Amino acid sequence: MRWKLLLLMLLLSCVLLCLWLNNLSNSLSSWRIPQHWQWSQGKGTLAHTVGPLRIVFDKEQSLEELAGLNPYVEFGGHYKPENCIPLQRIAIIIPFRNRDHHLRHWLYYLHPILRRQQGDYGIYVIEQAGESTFNRAKLLNVGFAEASKENDYDCFIFSDVDIIPENDKNLYRCSLNPRHLACAMDKFGYKLPYTGYFGGVVAFTKEQYLKINGFSNNYWGWGTEDDDTYKRVTMSGMSVERPDRNIGRTKMIRHQRDKGNEVNEKNYAIYNRMKFTRKQDGYISLKYSLIKIEKSQLYTKVTVDIGKPPS
Repeated sequence: MRWKLLLLMLLLSCVLLCLWLNNLSNSLSSWRIPQHWQWSQGKGTLAHTVGPLRIVFDKEQSLEELAGLNPYVEFGGHYKPENCIPLQRIAIIIPFRNRDHHLRHWLYYLHPILRRQQGDYGIYVIEQAGESTFNRAKLLNVGFAEASKENDYDCFIFSDVDIIPENDKNLYRCSLNPRHLACAMDKFGYKLPYTGYFGGVVAFTKEQYLKINGFSNNYWGWGTEDDDTYKRVTMSGMSVERPDRNIGRTKMIRHQRDKGNEVNEKNYAIYNRMKFTRKQDGYISLKYSLIKIEKSQLYTKVTVDIGKPPS
């Protein structure tokens, strides 16, 4: 009699265990992965993407023609998909001066790519006024500040105007760590020139950007600001995420170095001191004068006076 009772209790325990496991499975299936994990694991909105792209620069469209090709873009360069709820609000920041030809090529390719990626995005072209030495990194800080005034963005893509992705599965999104989207550039044989290279196109969440105090404001002319940013990331306890090299292929629009953006040997001394200055030099010390904001169909241009390099 006792063994029958034990057998009945064992069967009842098995039934209860099966019910508990079933409930646990249902709970896990309904649990949503946090948005940053989705991007870090490569799970974005890929249904509309096509993969490798043929990127050529043999024909240049006018801004009017480009607007006609992109009727879904709202005035000011904004787009939000209608058939889904995007997980991130994305500001794309482009440092700029005298690159109208490059900008038209960039707009021709990037608006369709971003739409296929189903991003909720706005495009901001940050133009340095005057003929003084160019300061790319400071313009990126300006872009963060001005875009944040217009919308509550939580992801910021900082992109050079002459870099075009060759694969639309290279998602312009943010992740758990800062992302380097231009990790396989044709200029470098589609591989990293060195481990700490962090140039071309990078992505930060708002929190990540503020954690590193943005970009340095002190690099006038060409060189070293990308290495400074990489150091800010690693010294802040984060790492750099990169897509697979086949996904992260990008093409550069070839051009001569701009006047006012020559190599500046003084930048190397600034870089050597950055571990002591990074908490004071950056977004919190940003100063500039807003000259004008111009909205067109495909982008918002912000023209600013960022001063001159120290003599």
